[in-house]
Amino acid sequence: MRRAMEYASTFGIKVIQHAEDHSLTEGGVANEGAIGTMLGLKPMPGAAEEIAVRRDIALAEYLGLPVHIAHISVAGAVRAVREAKERGVQVTCEATPHHFCLTDAAVEEFDTNTKMNPPLRSAADVEECIRGLADGTIDCIATDHAPHHADKKNVEFDLAAFGVVGLETCIGLTLDKLVHREHIDLKRMVELLAVNPAKVIGVDRGHLGAGAAADVTIFDPEAQWTVNPAKFKSLSRNTPFDGWRLRGRPDGVVVGGRAMLP
Repeated sequence: MRRAMEYASTFGIKVIQHAEDHSLTEGGVANEGAIGTMLGLKPMPGAAEEIAVRRDIALAEYLGLPVHIAHISVAGAVRAVREAKERGVQVTCEATPHHFCLTDAAVEEFDTNTKMNPPLRSAADVEECIRGLADGTIDCIATDHAPHHADKKNVEFDLAAFGVVGLETCIGLTLDKLVHREHIDLKRMVELLAVNPAKVIGVDRGHLGAGAAADVTIFDPEAQWTVNPAKFKSLSRNTPFDGWRLRGRPDGVVVGGRAMLP
């Protein structure tokens, strides 16, 4: 990891890390906890993520180089990033809608659409992720969009592919579960979804103004809608949010100055 960070820095780019100590998660399919144990599912302990995050923070601090933590999911890792930022370490991170909306209780029905990596965590982990999104510890919301053919999910839980589709539900879940519950405001939502992701990867995007890329998402923060995978633009339907009633919906986009509306 040290060599990767040093080499990437010569090109002015940063390493984005899937934080996982595989020696602790080999063969695992679900969060290590009471629910996973009750279901007999092989464990993926939260410590595996926290250990990797703390290692990478130590390297970033030692080398004076940046690192970005993808799809953070455990309270200990969020706290580690918060503490590192207070010391001035160049660390950024992101969270996904499924990790701030769902807990590991969602796997009780063995629905393979709830199988993802990192796995769904405890209620305490979800609360800390929401706190991190609100207080600036977590810089971005990312979908971790992972489409799979139905055949990859219509198997036993242990054999199913990891991942869920996220593009169609990201705006609705963020508005419904964060903005309307007053964890964050609309300004912070735009920072998390557009402004900060562009800054993290160093591209001239995520802002409006003369000469800026004409890429805009149009959304109605009050529109009521029900998640229906059959209507997804994605060719895949693997979502754990089928049937959820949400307040807030994207209504179209402008890409490169070209409007694409329903």
